[in-house]
Amino acid sequence: MKLAADLRAFEERLGYHFRNPELLVRAVTHGSIASATRPDNQRLEFLGDRVLGLAMAEALLAADRGAAEGTLAPRFNALVRKETCAAVARQIGLGDVLKLGRSEMMSGGRRKEALLGDAMEAVIAAVHVDAGFETARDLVLRLWGGRIETVETDARDPKTALQEWAQARGQVPPNYLALGREGPDHQPIFTVEVRLESGESEQAKAGTKRAAEQAAARALLARMENGHG
Repeated sequence: MKLAADLRAFEERLGYHFRNPELLVRAVTHGSIASATRPDNQRLEFLGDRVLGLAMAEALLAADRGAAEGTLAPRFNALVRKETCAAVARQIGLGDVLKLGRSEMMSGGRRKEALLGDAMEAVIAAVHVDAGFETARDLVLRLWGGRIETVETDARDPKTALQEWAQARGQVPPNYLALGREGPDHQPIFTVEVRLESGESEQAKAGTKRAAEQAAARALLARMENGHG
């Protein structure tokens, strides 16, 4: 099987060339365009989630040999969560080569976090099936790169951290208020405000309400910790 030009270019960005190109085609095939003769990437995504998890667990244990499970768990979760997988997918232009049905394409599927994250896991699994775990692990460590070194900061859930900051100062938990939604249905933008009992607040915009809440919490926490409250 000969890959199309866009998938050959993706292999270059990925830094891996498949011995069995059909695995890559399957990894980028979404269920919206699948058929009896064109399987989707769900089974690969299932496997890739486990391959990614094992690669990251090993990397974290090697990076901090004295860390307790309670310290490692949030770092692990930050590295394997769907948002991180989607960010890596964007980094290598995976959305550009996704094979989607017309309705999914029209609704902005190439930019959707869940689709990108699932496809990234499927690509990892495809490499694992094609060349084994060590090659897949090396690919993961290369693509995730500096995220592993900086995960201690990323592992702090902003909403939880802000709540702990407020409660440590005798305040009630922060209040989140949805201020609005704009943009088309397939690409909405949510605006959220977070406010402390003491009156300080921050606003943020993002493609999901949860992401906007996290961004607002992160901004307010940074301001308060830097003494600009």
